[in-house]
Amino acid sequence: MQLYSFIKSVKIYNFLFTKGQNKMKKIISVILAATLLLTSLFVLTSCSGSSGKITIAVPSDTTNEARALLLLQEQGLITLKEDAGITATVRDIVENPYNIEFKESEERSRGLGDVYKRQAVINSNYAIDAGIDPISQSLAMEGSSSAYSNVLCVKEGNENSDEAKALLAALESKQVADFIASEYKGAVVSVVENPGDGFDSTVDYEALKGKTISVAASPAPHAEILKVAKDILAEKDITLEIVEFTDYVQPNKVVDSGDVFANYFQHTPYLDDFNAENGTHVVSIGAIHVEPMGIYGGKHTSLDAIKK
Repeated sequence: MQLYSFIKSVKIYNFLFTKGQNKMKKIISVILAATLLLTSLFVLTSCSGSSGKITIAVPSDTTNEARALLLLQEQGLITLKEDAGITATVRDIVENPYNIEFKESEERSRGLGDVYKRQAVINSNYAIDAGIDPISQSLAMEGSSSAYSNVLCVKEGNENSDEAKALLAALESKQVADFIASEYKGAVVSVVENPGDGFDSTVDYEALKGKTISVAASPAPHAEILKVAKDILAEKDITLEIVEFTDYVQPNKVVDSGDVFANYFQHTPYLDDFNAENGTHVVSIGAIHVEPMGIYGGKHTSLDAIKK
């Protein structure tokens, strides 16, 4: 009887012990599962945080990319190598305290039409094309003294032709300077120091009567500015044909081939690079205006917001 009681007690103890072990195992399993879940949530939160990192689009062509990076450096967002200069790329960034990611974009003005939905550094004419006011909606802009003036260009050898001089005189007129000032209110700035009446006294306008001068141009502001010059030339019975392009390659190619007489869309550093890379012979005959490059912040309304 005592033996039976002892055996029964042992069985009950083993049952309770085993049951306790199983219960403990369940408790430990719950704790481990909870720990794993919390760890996963932490990792996911960390990853989502990194996806919120600021990405800024910059032009991919050499001169404009450098120009954009120099503006970002001026605003204290990055630091470039001391000798980077006007050929700087994102690979020349030596300090990036706000951990900004850069996207070198092939997109031009049309591709950057949604610029105000994201961060980008672009010329004011691209912003204008996108329906954005560079003065009120940019976070920072180059000064009007920027060295990147937009120039009127022709094929080498045509610099001193009456067509070139007549077109340049029209673009260097007070009418054009006044139009730029009133239409763009600082987003585009005339660089002509002494605007004239629109005509060149050395040109034989009688010989140009009835002729057509063709110009390749970006839609805004270049084609818009050329419309003022068109009215001036019309006074001398000269037709100005404005051929609009939405890329930065064809305007130089059509001038170099002779299909179009002149172009008006670029600054000198870009022209120099283009000629060197493509073997073209397009030359500048006069600077007309500058389009200050600006930083656009997408949802951010200040540089401080980007820095946070």
